[in-house]
Amino acid sequence: MRSLRVVVPGYPLDFLAALRDALSGSGPALLPVQAGGLQVDGLQVDGLLTGTDSPVLHVPKRVAVVIETSGSTGAPKRVMLSTNALLAGAAASSVALGGAGQWLLALPVHYIAGVQVLVRSIAADTTPLVLPPGHFDPQAFRSLAESMTEPLRYTALVPVQLARLLDAADDPALLAVLRRFSAILVGGQAIRGELTARAEALDVRVVRTYGSSETAGGCVYNGAPIGDTRVRVVHGQLELSGSVLAEGYLDDAARTADRFVVERGVRWYRTGDLGEVDAGTERVTVLGRADNVIISGGEKVSLDAVERVVHSHRGFEQAIVLGDDDATWGQVPVVVVAGGVGEEAELIASVVASLGRAARPARVVRVQEIPLLASGKPDRSALASNIGAWHKELGRSGPNNND
Repeated sequence: MRSLRVVVPGYPLDFLAALRDALSGSGPALLPVQAGGLQVDGLQVDGLLTGTDSPVLHVPKRVAVVIETSGSTGAPKRVMLSTNALLAGAAASSVALGGAGQWLLALPVHYIAGVQVLVRSIAADTTPLVLPPGHFDPQAFRSLAESMTEPLRYTALVPVQLARLLDAADDPALLAVLRRFSAILVGGQAIRGELTARAEALDVRVVRTYGSSETAGGCVYNGAPIGDTRVRVVHGQLELSGSVLAEGYLDDAARTADRFVVERGVRWYRTGDLGEVDAGTERVTVLGRADNVIISGGEKVSLDAVERVVHSHRGFEQAIVLGDDDATWGQVPVVVVAGGVGEEAELIASVVASLGRAARPARVVRVQEIPLLASGKPDRSALASNIGAWHKELGRSGPNNND
């Protein structure tokens, strides 16, 4: 066993030094957390912790980093990642992208995507540049990116950050900076086809990534597994294997046994994502979360599938689709969108035509803005907590309206 140090990274480059020691085995394993965001054995963590005032926790010796994440269900879990898994992910990424290079860090380092930017920098022996925390400013991004020095340049973003950069790309200086990146990795949530098409039209190289904390970050790039990652479909759900897999969950043997299984000597991670793998090309398509399904009028409805249709309509590109209880139908989809642009009747007709009447949104709720997590993902829990108070009805609530 080795000790686990819980740390609130004040400055990512200071954390980088501790991470290098954790990977080499000369320092304790690390659990990076957001200030005030974690309780360890009843102790609230709300400041930078050192080896003397950090709670004494222990993990298996091969574990270098533990990532605290709520996943899609909101249930907290602590994912244990070994040095080998983290470095395997970095090596596979380097090969897939065309070589090691310099990274611009634009994501928090208590998320796996931020940690992996630092791990890739350590593996490449380059110094990452760090975007200041807070509101994502395209001009601040441009200014920092202009100071990068290595021939190969990379960054990792979430879709909302990419969208803001493309929205500001009428600035020639910013567009030149974006084109100078060897690759811009985008993951953390589904990315709309319209967004990648805009990037392609501007000659900005975007790489769509798929993975999770349990796979040491992205292990599928543009639908293709990288490194020794293998993907299969079992009962409609994606399972992953390879060197990038986590050791399991800290102090949660039951969850570990449920999510990580061994079959014929091969260890697989059950992602909980619905998906497909093309038999000829081995191209991976992610269809949505298996647990993001409601029963409406006796039929299963994937809210992720509804959201994909909704995003194809002008004014609804950033909309969120949630499930709400309904006295008649059991559950119904509800569309939450920021702003007042977009034709609702056309949207609803399109969902029905694509997915059937059971998927028909019961109402559209317009809000001032969509709340975001620190990772840049929509805060679905915050939206769901208010859904019962929102009432912008479109006819009768339910999937079988005939209007």
